[in-house]
Amino acid sequence: MNTIGIAKFRRVLALGCSLGLVWSAPSYAQEQADELAELRSQLAAQAQRLDEQQRRLERQEEELNRLRIVIEAENVLYSREEIDRLRARGLGRNVDVFSLPPQQTQSETPSGPPPDPPSQPVGEAPPEQLDQRPAVAAIPPEQGVLTSPGRFVFEPSFGYVNTANNRLVFRGFELIPGIQVGLIEASRARRDTFVETIALRYGVTPRLELEGRVPLLYRRDEISVTQQRDEGIVREIELEGRGVGDVELSARYQLNSQNGQSPIWVAGLRVKSDTGIGPFDVGYDEFGVADSLTTGSGFWGVQPSISMLLPSDPVVIFGGVSYLYQFGRNIDRLIGDVPIGRVEPGGSIGASLGFGFALNPRFSFSLGYRHNYVFPTETEIGTNLERSASLQVGTLTYGMSYRLTERETLNVSFEFGVTEEAPDLGVTLRFPFGL
Repeated sequence: MNTIGIAKFRRVLALGCSLGLVWSAPSYAQEQADELAELRSQLAAQAQRLDEQQRRLERQEEELNRLRIVIEAENVLYSREEIDRLRARGLGRNVDVFSLPPQQTQSETPSGPPPDPPSQPVGEAPPEQLDQRPAVAAIPPEQGVLTSPGRFVFEPSFGYVNTANNRLVFRGFELIPGIQVGLIEASRARRDTFVETIALRYGVTPRLELEGRVPLLYRRDEISVTQQRDEGIVREIELEGRGVGDVELSARYQLNSQNGQSPIWVAGLRVKSDTGIGPFDVGYDEFGVADSLTTGSGFWGVQPSISMLLPSDPVVIFGGVSYLYQFGRNIDRLIGDVPIGRVEPGGSIGASLGFGFALNPRFSFSLGYRHNYVFPTETEIGTNLERSASLQVGTLTYGMSYRLTERETLNVSFEFGVTEEAPDLGVTLRFPFGL
C-alpha cells in the first residue's frame, strides 16, 4: 500500500474509533447514573434506619426518665415551686406537692433530662391516688406530713405499755447504824396497759388536715405490799379497768412551702375530752383505796404545738414543742372520809427531736427522744391545798415502717423510758391505709 492509502486508512480508523467512543458514551453515563441512584437509595434506607433507632432510643430515654421520676417521687418531697418547674418542662404532672407523703406514680413524657431531686424523703401520690403516707413513714404521725386534700386515711393501731417498779420505804428513826426503829414497807407494782385506737384523718386543703382518735383501753395492775412491824404483813392488790379513753380531735396546718434545705413548719391544735373514766369517777373503799382503774384523765385539755421537718438528704430531721393545758373542775366528793374540792391538774411542756431515714422506697426507720415536764397538780383536800410533785418523763423512741402496697403500710414503734416516772416499755403497731 502506498503512502496515500496508508494515510487514508489511518484517518478512517481514527474516525471509526471516534464514532465508537461517541456511540458508547451515553451507555457509560447511564451506568454511572444507575450506580449513583442505587447508592442514594442505600443511603436513604440507612438514614431511615438511623431515624428509627434514634426514635427508639428517645422512647427508651423517655421511659427511663419516667421511671426515674417515679423512683425520685417515692423518696422526695416536692415543693410547689419544684412541681411548677417540673410541669413546665413536661415532667411530674402526676406528682403533687409536699402537702404530704408519697405514693407517686408515673409522670408525663419529659422533654428534657429530669431535674435534681429535692432532698426530702417524703413525696405524694397522684391526685387520683392521694395517699398521704411519707416514704419516711416511721416518723411519729403527729410530726409527719399532711394528708392529701379530699382524701381519708384510716389508721387502726394497737399499743402495749408496761411499767414495773420496786420501792422500799422506812418510816421511823435509826438509833445507830444498822438498828432501826419504825415501819419498813416494800412494794412491788406491775402495770400493763393495752390500747386499741381508731384514728381517721382527712385532708381539707393541701395545707390543712383534721383528725379524730377514739382509744379503747384495758388496764391491769398487780401490787404487792409488804410491811414489817412485829411480824410481816403482805397485801396483794389486783385492779382492772377497761372502756373508752379520752376522745381527741386535732387539726394541723402547714405554715410554709418546702424550699431547698429550709425546714417545713406545721402548727397543730389538739383537743382532749374527758370521755374516759377519770381518777375521781372510780369507786373507793372506806380506806380510800380505789376498786378499779381509770381509762382517762378526767379533765378536758387543749394542746397547741408546732413541729418541724428538715430535709437533709438522705434523712429527714423532725422535732417539735407543745404545751398541754388541762381545765380544772370541782370534784366535791368524799373519798374515804376526806372531802375533795377543786382540782387543778398540772399542764405539761413537751419537746421532741429525731430523724427518719428511708433505706428504700418501702422500708424506713426513725430514732428520736421525747421529753415532757409535768407541772404539779393542786388539790383541795378539806381546808388544805395540796400540791403534788412535778414529773420528768423522758423516752427514747425507735420506729420502723414497711410499705405493704401502694395504700397500706405497717408501722412499728418502740418507746423506752429513761426517767423514773416514764413507762419502762411501750410498743405500738399502726396500719394506716387510704380510703
